[in-house]
Amino acid sequence: EVIHTYGADSLRLFLTTNSAPGMDLRYDEDKVKASWNFINKLWNASRFVLMNIDEEIMNGVTRESVEANLTIADKWIISRANNVVKEVIDNMDKFDLGIAAQKIYDFAWTEYCDWYIEIVKPRLYGDDVEAKKAALYTLTYVLETILKLLHPYMPFITEEIYTYLPTVEGSIVIANWPHYKEEDNMASEEEMMELAMDGIRNI
Repeated sequence: EVIHTYGADSLRLFLTTNSAPGMDLRYDEDKVKASWNFINKLWNASRFVLMNIDEEIMNGVTRESVEANLTIADKWIISRANNVVKEVIDNMDKFDLGIAAQKIYDFAWTEYCDWYIEIVKPRLYGDDVEAKKAALYTLTYVLETILKLLHPYMPFITEEIYTYLPTVEGSIVIANWPHYKEEDNMASEEEMMELAMDGIRNI
């Protein structure tokens, strides 16, 4: 009944994010709804990315080709994704699956959807092709990372979105698992971006 109403992924996410070792799990429909809302948020964010991908512009785009045009915001979200990968792997290794899922949830909802997507819109709608390439590269790269991290928790929606991305081939099931990269740890950009975000929140 729950799967029929909210989908299997919503139930799976609820079960993994609300369980703790040695504790009984109480069913809470509001929390299942919250999982369903998160899936909708991810779907809408992915649809926004897919609507704005220009395959002609993206053809042949690599990290090296856009490096010079990455903004502080681009470097911030790449660095944050990189650190979330490390935190998720560390928690999964300890079988703290709920904590790992919560870290992905918070990063995807708040930093990627609420902040980065809004920040990047002027470049997507502007006339600067190189700026647009860097923005699209970053959007798709971080989205791929989020989908891979979420796949063990939400296999159906992540596979569905992944197959639509023109930047990847094949199924997410056989995609390489994300790994922490020291070169993507950009602490100064994170600090600058956090300062700007704090200012916006306070205003």
